[in-house]
Amino acid sequence: MRLLVLIIALLASNAFAFNITAQSWLETDDQGNLIEGYNITEVRSIASITKLMTVIAVIDNNQNMQQKLGKYTREQHIQLALVKSDNNSAKVLCDNFPGGRFECIRYMNEKANYLGMYRTKFVEPTGLSPMNISTALDLLKLVFEASHYHEIVKASQTPILNIQIGKKVLSYHNTNPVIGKRYNFIVSKTGSTNAAGSCIVVMFDTDVGRRIVILLGAKAGKRLPEAEYIVYN
Repeated sequence: MRLLVLIIALLASNAFAFNITAQSWLETDDQGNLIEGYNITEVRSIASITKLMTVIAVIDNNQNMQQKLGKYTREQHIQLALVKSDNNSAKVLCDNFPGGRFECIRYMNEKANYLGMYRTKFVEPTGLSPMNISTALDLLKLVFEASHYHEIVKASQTPILNIQIGKKVLSYHNTNPVIGKRYNFIVSKTGSTNAAGSCIVVMFDTDVGRRIVILLGAKAGKRLPEAEYIVYN
């Protein structure tokens, strides 16, 4: 009966009138209570949303944030992986994990299992592989976990990342262009590959309260307008 009520509510949702292109999406309140959603248990590629778990793995293992890994420190690689969604930084973080990449990926999957993300799997740290998979419902748990990490919140609130290398200052724009313009973001991570489509996970404060929105498989350029529409309609 409860499932039938949910189906009826979804069919009546204004979101469908807007022609949401995301193949899977959900909206919850600050407690994780589902407000509306579509295909929330469908397993899909998640692209660079993967990097949230990559960073969590590194932070959980208490590695030296100021250690230089090439041109950048580990802390800077974390910010680059989250703000710029830099694939190389994600690889460097995982390759320099205790035990190397194999142990990094193993930890990421163990963490997912610990969080109850039972339909989630990681095979590499960037999200480039279509075999990095999850569901909108599983990713809700990842967003809540990510919100407890200062480094992730900081990156989610950084519109432009400035890193000084010698006498030069390198600037990198956040892949979420709304940051710094409207809303207070607690967690924000975008992703995009051919297999995954355009994706985003956000926990942010809106005029109607704190909301979590997860969209997977949207068309290019649609993820942010669709996330905002879902909240306000």
